[in-house]
Amino acid sequence: MNKSTLALAVAVGVLAQQAGAAGFIEDSKATLGLRNFYINTDNRDSAAGTTANRNAGVQNKNEEWGQGFDLRFISGYTQGTVGFGIDAIGLLGVRLDSGGGTNGATATSYGGTVFPSKSNGEAVDNFSSLGLTAKAKISQTELKLGTLQPKLPVIVTNDGRLLPQTWQGGQITSGDIKDLTLVGGQIEAVKGRNSSNTEQLSIGGANSPTITGRDSNKFIYGGGDYKITKDLTAQYYYGNLEDFYKQHFLGLVHNWAIGPGVLKSDLRYFNSSDDGANGNTPAYYSSGNYSGAASGRGKVDNNLYSGLFLYTVAGHTFGGGWQYSNGSSDFPWLNQGDGSSNYTITDMQIQKFGRAGEKTWQARYSYDFAKVGLPGA
Repeated sequence: MNKSTLALAVAVGVLAQQAGAAGFIEDSKATLGLRNFYINTDNRDSAAGTTANRNAGVQNKNEEWGQGFDLRFISGYTQGTVGFGIDAIGLLGVRLDSGGGTNGATATSYGGTVFPSKSNGEAVDNFSSLGLTAKAKISQTELKLGTLQPKLPVIVTNDGRLLPQTWQGGQITSGDIKDLTLVGGQIEAVKGRNSSNTEQLSIGGANSPTITGRDSNKFIYGGGDYKITKDLTAQYYYGNLEDFYKQHFLGLVHNWAIGPGVLKSDLRYFNSSDDGANGNTPAYYSSGNYSGAASGRGKVDNNLYSGLFLYTVAGHTFGGGWQYSNGSSDFPWLNQGDGSSNYTITDMQIQKFGRAGEKTWQARYSYDFAKVGLPGA
């Protein structure tokens, strides 16, 4: 039994003795989220679309459709100096279609990015998972052990498919100091957005379909947000994936009321370098290294700068931004190769735009349908 599992068992045991205390039940709530998701990816003009690859069963078109259920229970806290509670998340994905005949010459209903696959490559009919989180709170400081879904500059939970990604570990959040929020934690494993199983942590290029085992069970992180004024927030965060990389983040966010709307300025800087085996063992090298290695793999070495400016008025948001990824390697983040997100302004469905030497500019527009009574649309 690892440390996280033991701590979770102890916390649940203490909670069981106090579950009847006022506050635990009264402040509890449950929600059910429904998501109907369809994706159609056409790769027929790429290498996957060649006759030889099609005959070999290489995926050239991916068409998937499913219904997701996201049930969450959030408890209150027991009374006393230290309050205890427990949260739960139940996830279920049901396959409505997985593109019969679209993933290869002999494909029937093969898995892709939405559903896990059976040993023969066929998509499963459904998949599910259950996550439990024990928690304790003193004043404005909260400890959580178990299933987590952090969204911080150095670790971001992906929610880009039918069901969200979840992590296993522990996290402390404190708001006891005025205008300062501190966060620290350790992650040991991850459950992908299209999986019922946990796996260890890694980065892009460290593993492949034929070579595995280059991973880590220790990602530590910490940092905080400080409100300099009510409209200006400074950020610093640190993340370290053992044997892969160390990363420092600096951020500055400012909101400025102009006319009927608000202009948000978001400046970000990441400094990433190698750690442990990534610095001296080729098997742990990451992809996207351009320092002369013929394999295109090497040590982590990257500085990423970006700025995003958004003007929001009456539900409309207009924006523009610029990003520069500099160094001998691509920008690194927690990435097991099964769908991941990072805290860059260019984290899009089709690409991340964080390759070494890559300069990116963008223009964007979005509308919040909650303004017309359709929240979540």
